[in-house]
Amino acid sequence: MLKLIRLSRPKRPLICALIWACSFATPAFLNAKPVFNQYQQSVPTVKDTLGYEMGARISSPDAIYKYFQTLSERYSERVRLIEYGRSWEDRPLYFVAVSAPHHIAQLDKYSQRMAAFGDPRKTSAREAEQLMNKLPSSVWLSYGVHGNEISSPEAAMMTLYHLLADTSDETKNWLENTVVFIDPLQNPDGRARFVSRYYATVGLTHDADRRSAEHNEPWPQGRSNHYLFDLNRDWIALTQPEIKGQVAALKEFPPLLFVDLHEMGGDSSYYFTPEARPYNPYITESQREILHWVGRNNAKWFDNAGYDYYTREIFDAFYPGYGASWPLYSGSVAMTYEMASARGHTFARKDGTTLTYLDGVERHFTSSLATIQTASERREALLRRYRDYRVSAVNEGRESEQRTLIIADSKNVAGQQRLASLLQEHGIEVTRNSNAIDACGNQYPEGSYFIDMAQPNYRLIRVLLDEQINMAGDFIEQQQQRKANLLADQIYDVTGWSLPLMFNVNISACDEVVRVPTAQERIEPIKPGTVHNLEARVAFLVRSGDTNSSRFIASALRAGVNLKQSELSFTHEKAGTFAAGSVIVTRADNQRSDLPSVLTRLARETGVDIVGVDSSWIVKGPNFGSENVQSLAAPTIAMAWDEPVSSLSAGHTRFVIERQIGYPVMAIRTTQLVQSDLAGIDVLVMPESQASYSSYFSTASVEKLRRWVEHGGVLITLGSATGWAVEANLLSTHMEYAADSATPAMNEEETLQAAQLIESESQLKEVVKASDKRPDYVPGALVRVKVDQNHWLTAGVQRDLVATFTGDQVFAPLSIDDGRNLAWFAQQEEVLASGLLWPEIKRQIPFKPQLMVEPMGDGMLIAYAQSPTYRAYMDGWIPILTNSLFLAPAKTH
Repeated sequence: MLKLIRLSRPKRPLICALIWACSFATPAFLNAKPVFNQYQQSVPTVKDTLGYEMGARISSPDAIYKYFQTLSERYSERVRLIEYGRSWEDRPLYFVAVSAPHHIAQLDKYSQRMAAFGDPRKTSAREAEQLMNKLPSSVWLSYGVHGNEISSPEAAMMTLYHLLADTSDETKNWLENTVVFIDPLQNPDGRARFVSRYYATVGLTHDADRRSAEHNEPWPQGRSNHYLFDLNRDWIALTQPEIKGQVAALKEFPPLLFVDLHEMGGDSSYYFTPEARPYNPYITESQREILHWVGRNNAKWFDNAGYDYYTREIFDAFYPGYGASWPLYSGSVAMTYEMASARGHTFARKDGTTLTYLDGVERHFTSSLATIQTASERREALLRRYRDYRVSAVNEGRESEQRTLIIADSKNVAGQQRLASLLQEHGIEVTRNSNAIDACGNQYPEGSYFIDMAQPNYRLIRVLLDEQINMAGDFIEQQQQRKANLLADQIYDVTGWSLPLMFNVNISACDEVVRVPTAQERIEPIKPGTVHNLEARVAFLVRSGDTNSSRFIASALRAGVNLKQSELSFTHEKAGTFAAGSVIVTRADNQRSDLPSVLTRLARETGVDIVGVDSSWIVKGPNFGSENVQSLAAPTIAMAWDEPVSSLSAGHTRFVIERQIGYPVMAIRTTQLVQSDLAGIDVLVMPESQASYSSYFSTASVEKLRRWVEHGGVLITLGSATGWAVEANLLSTHMEYAADSATPAMNEEETLQAAQLIESESQLKEVVKASDKRPDYVPGALVRVKVDQNHWLTAGVQRDLVATFTGDQVFAPLSIDDGRNLAWFAQQEEVLASGLLWPEIKRQIPFKPQLMVEPMGDGMLIAYAQSPTYRAYMDGWIPILTNSLFLAPAKTH
């Protein structure tokens, strides 16, 4: 046995425990009551398993998995490892449950009991009391969601070791009444990227200088996953396997406490709960009190260890798309911990001290144990409040004026299906009617979806579907005052995220309970389509305007099917009316025997319904041979990649095109892009940039790009890349200063100027107003957009869309002599769809363009003022993006 040596206040209380190479120093958090006496030598250490001391190396994902697998196999009665998915690069996604043997043996019953305990519709108060006597407390510790936040996965290994090896009564007592869930590495692909690149830069010794290559990761850095997503923003749309799998696991094993452990800038200290303002209004006062319980106990441990920390600053709890937010709306209490990061082994801080990798591991280990203690000692209170939360949710839903929500949007059947499937994936109960019904004064066809608000996830429903969720009024006033003084606001992330708005799906509500014959089934995100009249002699028709038709176009072209697309609507003599953008597959263009089987497969996989016709007679609109019907060819789509491109924008855009539409993208590094011949590329997408493209594109390379467009290329710019296109004189418009920007005074260089009489405080504010000021920066809102439907690029697109608005770019409309403004922000009274727009920019953006197209020789520039691929949750923009990618090159060739 390794004896613990008691120290009064060691400066590095856990260092020996970290490296497992000397007698263990007692952690100096004795006021928090842990008394750790000895560790069992039989429990494998990191060195025993991986061959190096804890903290001597930043462990790879494979090494971390090996350690967790080793301990779970050796101590299977106390640890169960559960895999919940695979990453894009096929690495395991997993967690372990650690507890006393009787809890691990009944882990499946834990899931069943928590489900019953948390549902007052199925379990009475008396039955809940009986269940509470059997249920353990629980805490879920999630580490490493950002791959370059390196210390927390090591702390996860240390925490698992401690829970198994420590023989103190304190730790035994925790596990007697608590199940600890440890997810050691949420983002293995990002960490693998960081570890590989970090050690490629290390020389003879580790360098603490922040200028060294060790501390400056190459693009795209290790923060994001394979598709370059910030996984801590994906808890709404659930597009990535890392988060989809974790949400499924949390539904099966709901914890009472949830912690997401991160890193931040190396000059900071340590942050833990309670969070900063603003709070989301669907977080209850009871939950906020629990956050204070956790924070106070963490503070005791940190005080006794001599660790600095702070709370209630920077990291707010408003946006529900974080890992540390999402569990709150089902009754758990979730929080974020942040440790200053060495981003390597050592880091020289501005105050002259040196931060080490081990510092981060120690502090995350300390906060992990403190939180486990809170979960254990507050077991009964936490269970009661979890039950109360879900009881009150059912009651509020039952009393709501919107008792039933109905998803039945005939204009966007694909979006309707995706939304219903996603809500079910979140754990929300959604039912489907198996027959047409009359309800709430309307008739709803078979396949409509219904949500009874009287369910335990009522608040999760509201936070995902409400069009508007407001911040506290006094907080907004404070932010406006800061902006008046040219200070940044304190809003951490986006302020609008309503799923129906982002998916462009209309939902309705009524105050009645709708009881319908329902089909109880798993809702797939894509409902398989069918082919009608499979033996049609002339053609097959596919209606346009949703993501199903976008997927069909991409998949059919990849399958070698020759397609035509109509720029205008048409009416077939028997098959009916088809909107602009609809697709035509003629037998004459596809003389292949397998066409029926290929179309059947494509209908099933993409969700489209295909209508076969035995004649080409059109009674209204263009015939199949019209000049308004374009033949589509499989284009080569390229994308700017690497610096100065925003890695997030590049990742979001590539994901939308490859995984949501289903077409491959060639990523070209910008250094290659400015040097190489662009021949053979049909479409070039330029994502948003983190620095201006002008730093890479010289005058000569811009002219080369212009010539490529003039010879038939399609250039698509997104967000800030559109701003660069203006700077490079590729797009014939300009960006605007703020509407309230002051006019510069004449003769500014002169020391003496004419006097001004200032007679009021309001006049003073006008006098000191900044000149040449950029529009107010918008942290992220949803805005309404109007679409000009009289253009081939908007074929099949609805008149009204919702876009994200982030940043401070506002463009003047294109002159009709130069191009077309095909989508613009709605008038001031209706422009804000969800979230927060500052008053001045709300007055400035109405009727300013969101989508512009400018012809250039035989080609064109398609410019989006705001990116349609933002976080891959703006599904409503997929049809118009599809036209940009496939119909546009058909027009230029």
